Amino acid sequence: MVEDGAGTPTTHRLRPAVPPAEPRPKATAPFTTPASRLHPARLFQAARWRPVKRATRRAVRAVTAWSRRPTGRLVLPGLLLLSLIAGSGTAGAVLVPATVGGPPAGGDPAPTGIATTAVPQLPGTNDPDLLDPTDAPPIGGQPTGTVPTRPATVLAGWAAQTAGRVQIPPVAVEAYGYAELVLSNTTPACRLSWTTLAAIGMIESTHGSANGSRLDVDGRANPPIVGLPLDGAGDRQLIADTDRGLLDNDIVYDRAVGPMQFIPTTWAEYAVDADNDGVADPQDIDDASLAAANYLCRNGRDLSTPTDWWSAILSYNNVQPYAQSVFDTANDYGVRSRT
Repeated sequence: MVEDGAGTPTTHRLRPAVPPAEPRPKATAPFTTPASRLHPARLFQAARWRPVKRATRRAVRAVTAWSRRPTGRLVLPGLLLLSLIAGSGTAGAVLVPATVGGPPAGGDPAPTGIATTAVPQLPGTNDPDLLDPTDAPPIGGQPTGTVPTRPATVLAGWAAQTAGRVQIPPVAVEAYGYAELVLSNTTPACRLSWTTLAAIGMIESTHGSANGSRLDVDGRANPPIVGLPLDGAGDRQLIADTDRGLLDNDIVYDRAVGPMQFIPTTWAEYAVDADNDGVADPQDIDDASLAAANYLCRNGRDLSTPTDWWSAILSYNNVQPYAQSVFDTANDYGVRSRT
């Protein structure tokens, strides 16, 4: 107790001590390393890229502002469209718009699980110079006493050149090309390419050379090509004999026959004598190729569209890896035939 100046005792109340405020930590960006801890090389890299980042930000702001102006609104969509077209091309494949709405023509199920937005690359417009089939002998036989003339030989010159590019026997190339020729006149809306037939011939029988067979000068497989029995074993279908062994020499089960591997029931429906020898023979590459072409083009298909192309191949053999192999092979033939 102390006294004030008037002699009155005064009591001083002591205020509690206030702890000094702790200094606030400096805010730092998350997941950053203090500059003092950076390696000199990293400091150099950061300094080197700083002007680039500033320039990039300025460019982005400038483009954004330009895109909001009338000229930008007109030009920018065109630039985006050009970039999409440029990016749509793939090596050896021409992309076309996927068809919209409904199942594919003919009621076949739409393929799933594979890239069905493309059709194989087609040969160049100037290669081949396929002849008009009206210049060739007619299909379906010739007058009695004449020497049979194989119509596909009208393509011998083109086939000789193309065969070397795609590594296919010339007699097979003639058959595939002639089938395209015929369909371009009988079913022009189908737009079938010989490369699709060649791809099927490759996958099915390596162009008539499966099981030690080979194509003779007239295009017939010798010895005949006969597949495994369709007895349901493994992943094979179960199809009891339908032709009494006439085509496949099996009176218990059906078997796929010939270079294009036709099942007897399908051959009975699409058989054609394409080489004018008086016999519709699935072992003959001419007959088999034209029959396969008619089969692929049935039900109004347009094989220049992805949906119809994939639908046609899967109707030939409803196995997705098979269809993909046909696509890849046809695409390869289309590319190589151009070189």
